[in-house]
Amino acid sequence: QLDAKATVSYQMAELFKDIPSAISNTNFIAKSCNLEIQLGKEFLPDFPVEDKHSPSSYLVEKSNVGLQERMVKLYPDPSIRQSKMQEYQSRLDFELDVINGMGFPGYFLIVMEFIQWSKQNDIPVGPGRGSGAGSLVAYALKITDIDPLEFDLLFERFLNPERVSMPDFDIDFCTNGRDRVIKHVSDLYGHTAVSQIATFGTMAAKMVVNDVSRALNHPYMFGSQLSKLIPERPGIKLQEAINEVPALRMRMEDDPQVSEVIKHALKLEGTVRQVGKHAGGVLISPTTITDFTPIYKESENSPPVSQFDKNDVEAAGLVKFDFLGLKTMTVIDGAMKLVRKNQLKNMPNLSLEDIDINIPEIYDLIREGNTTGIFQLESAGMKSLIHRLEPKNFEEIIALVALFRPGPLDSGMVDTYINCKKGIEKVRYPDPSLEPILALVFMEQLPH
Repeated sequence: QLDAKATVSYQMAELFKDIPSAISNTNFIAKSCNLEIQLGKEFLPDFPVEDKHSPSSYLVEKSNVGLQERMVKLYPDPSIRQSKMQEYQSRLDFELDVINGMGFPGYFLIVMEFIQWSKQNDIPVGPGRGSGAGSLVAYALKITDIDPLEFDLLFERFLNPERVSMPDFDIDFCTNGRDRVIKHVSDLYGHTAVSQIATFGTMAAKMVVNDVSRALNHPYMFGSQLSKLIPERPGIKLQEAINEVPALRMRMEDDPQVSEVIKHALKLEGTVRQVGKHAGGVLISPTTITDFTPIYKESENSPPVSQFDKNDVEAAGLVKFDFLGLKTMTVIDGAMKLVRKNQLKNMPNLSLEDIDINIPEIYDLIREGNTTGIFQLESAGMKSLIHRLEPKNFEEIIALVALFRPGPLDSGMVDTYINCKKGIEKVRYPDPSLEPILALVFMEQLPH
């Protein structure tokens, strides 16, 4: 009696008895392959630093120089700047200790380089968003343009030794310049060391029913009518739809063709349907990218794409950098160029940093719902929330974006927030010690 392995070998030998070399070649190829994948460790490319520096010491030097430049702009009055300096320096030193202690100076230096290159080459870059905006080191390196101390932003949300994870900056580039930035990174680190990341589109309930119906040569309307019986709910499974929708069950029972489609669809649901590219993810390898992940190309001249998805490339040790193309940056850049070209208000060198975010007329326009084209403020649902909340300053815009999420919207938190803001409800804190943390600017005059 043959064991399982011997049985397979026997069957293969029978199948290929007319080409015995196919068996020997297969064994030769298998014995020639040797691959070891080290998991759980990050592999960053080496950032070029001067001989006298290590990445850690270079990060410290660049951050301190950058902080001095930022402070001159933030506080032109030397006496005020001097009084503020200790607070900023202490925060900077704390962040640098964490970054270097966790082994991530190279990540910050790599991001700093391609962002500064973009700005020097007239490619608009966003001011920063997400938890990365809470880093003073990022602000000093001009990765972000938001002073985290002014808005009480926490660095620990971005990087925390008690929750070890890679830092991850979400970086917005003008859609017209994004590809130039990726090309620059490829030129700097090597074209064989840079790739984009694959995504795998899987067959969801509606799609798999349509695809199976088409594969079985049924008319288009046959599959379309079946898929319309599946509820419009994100993530719904085909078996759930069968259990929930009597009409779908009846059609399966009454029509053998429907039953056959559903039978095959249940087997295929969740399998990969097509390969795509991650919207912004770019990999930079310390060596050739194929040392860490297989790659493919859509055509001979197209950029390489990993055959691992986002989670697998990170497990293999590669670090993902987000190069997001944002049309809003393109629109803003075009508007600024028109202003400078026409020298409106005699400002030929106007930059975004020169615009005061505390101008009341800005918030008048926002409260009127004139937010079409403004990133994260232009949807119909957001305009409705703006109408209810009536933001009057930048802090309230921050609250607006934070509240427009499924959790706050579904929990009633938005109504409580708006009522407290308008004085309809009394502001209550679970514990008095939380008041200095949770208190909001517009609530300072409200009854507590």
